[in-house]
Amino acid sequence: MKRIAGSIRRFIIHFIDFFYIKPIRRIVPESLFRYFFCGSANMVFDWCLYFVFYNFVFAKEILQFRFFAISPHIAAFIFSFPVSFTTGFLLGKYISFQGSSLQGRTQLIRYGMVTGSNILINYMGLKLFVEQFGIFPTPSKMMVSIICTVFSYFMQRYFTFSKKLS
Repeated sequence: MKRIAGSIRRFIIHFIDFFYIKPIRRIVPESLFRYFFCGSANMVFDWCLYFVFYNFVFAKEILQFRFFAISPHIAAFIFSFPVSFTTGFLLGKYISFQGSSLQGRTQLIRYGMVTGSNILINYMGLKLFVEQFGIFPTPSKMMVSIICTVFSYFMQRYFTFSKKLS
């Protein structure tokens, strides 16, 4: 299994590095390029999941429970989130920030903390853009994701996947 995972990791890195051309290399550090590449791919994957959940799984209908209801744009977020959380962590750990010497458990806990902040940003952003500003859910999700990406880069680089201080 480790051998397969290593092969997949090497394939992804070679694929990403194919786009890391000379003009980009001069101005963008490798870890930043890989982070934005992985983050962008994961974000588009999350948008697609969100779109499918919102439009087809929940069919734009409010989920009615006994004591509460969940709007379809929030339900789509709740269901797409665990998938993108997992893929984001794995891409961060094994592709973007390989140099971290922190234990995987520590990284996962920290990643969860940063992601918890992103959940709040997502929830408040979706509520604001969809319910207050009247923007369609999918573009709202895209705008909130961009805000989260910038926040996440700095938190992941300097907190989640940082190098141990001696």
